[in-house]
Amino acid sequence: MLIRRMTAADVDAVSAVCMRSFSKTVAASLPPAGVQTFATVAAATAFLQRLQQGSIILVATDAAHITGVIELSATSHVVMFFVDPDFQLQGIGKQLLKAILQHATAKAVTVNASLYSIPVYRKAGFECHGEVAEKAGLIYQPMVLHL
Repeated sequence: MLIRRMTAADVDAVSAVCMRSFSKTVAASLPPAGVQTFATVAAATAFLQRLQQGSIILVATDAAHITGVIELSATSHVVMFFVDPDFQLQGIGKQLLKAILQHATAKAVTVNASLYSIPVYRKAGFECHGEVAEKAGLIYQPMVLHL
């Protein structure tokens, strides 16, 4: 497994990984508006725009595929964190999170975690910070990791 920065050439594959994982794990728990909001945020054009605006986006790859992605904006907020369903439970997410935290410059890193992903973030040391909330149909738990 190789972890590297995402390039503009990766946006379609990165979007596809996010959509596959989201569809398998999170989509059924959200209203249609949330699914649509996520599709907009996970679109290849949205990834490209955030990359051009300075988000740090890392991808995990094997010999032939992008297997996972993690994005850090403003050097302190995890925006996206997904591993392709066919590659989950192989330590890819753990390595992506470890790699992205090296880019954090704040004293704390935040995330608006899907309810499905709370255990993953807790295992990495994140703590719930506030109440479950909803925005544009996305239901999330604010969490924080103090560095």
